[in-house]
Amino acid sequence: MREFISYSEEVQHALDHQLPIVALETTIISHGMPYPQNIEMARDVEQIIRDNGAVPATIGFSQGKIKIGLSASDLEEFATNQSVAKVSRRDIPYILSSGRMGAATVAATMMGAQLAGIKIFATGGIGGVHREGEITWDVSADLIELAETNVAVVCAGCKSILDIGRTLEYLETLGVPIAGYQTDEFPAFFSRQSGHGVTFRMNHVEEMAKMLQMKWRLGMKGGAVIANPIPEENAIDYNEIEEIIHQALQEAKIQGIGGKQVTPFLLAKVKELTEGKSLEANIALVKNNAKLAAKIAVELNTAE
Repeated sequence: MREFISYSEEVQHALDHQLPIVALETTIISHGMPYPQNIEMARDVEQIIRDNGAVPATIGFSQGKIKIGLSASDLEEFATNQSVAKVSRRDIPYILSSGRMGAATVAATMMGAQLAGIKIFATGGIGGVHREGEITWDVSADLIELAETNVAVVCAGCKSILDIGRTLEYLETLGVPIAGYQTDEFPAFFSRQSGHGVTFRMNHVEEMAKMLQMKWRLGMKGGAVIANPIPEENAIDYNEIEEIIHQALQEAKIQGIGGKQVTPFLLAKVKELTEGKSLEANIALVKNNAKLAAKIAVELNTAE
């Protein structure tokens, strides 16, 4: 697939000089937030990564290429173009062959990152097992990718609209380690608590880097989840957000919304029901994850 990759000048320079790089997704820009907050968030997150000693590599699909690193005009188009497709692993052959513009999900971003030799990826929350997943079998491809692709994902847990318990059970079955950064509890995206534990707690960036380095030195395939709770001042009470999520889920059922449209619909509905508070929290947690990811990338790069 390397012939289908193009790099921005900034990312190519980082690769040539073996600088630490952090991958970023584009689905959060095209499908996760409204304009102009999405473009402001994208720019801010890239700058946070630079300010913490690493190079940002936002990944998306355009003109038959996997773009590793986007220009300012590319970011603007991903933020404003309403026809940008949502691209996971299964969609990549069609998106590349058709030349369509596509926003990379967690799974697709991990694939692009691994092809480029990038080992750390910052996002908001991973996908997972949807609520009532035992009936619908709606399980995100992100989980399989975490078991197959050697990229660590820094996130604030899985999206809280999902079934957190079943998501963690699925990851355990796949052998994906879940490291809590300065927490014993798996965060619930908008909230710091979920009632579920992590595989192990790590309080320092150096510990995270050593664990990842050991995993890959042992030849153990797959990534890891670095669970980083939303900052306290931006968190939403768990019970409050749960009530709102249940309401949003009921509306999705009534409207017959399914498949790829579920997550964007639920996030938009939750934003509406929280009067914008969930969007503010989402932006804050993404920035927090970018900062941690950059620090881990720098430490991992130094250790190697």
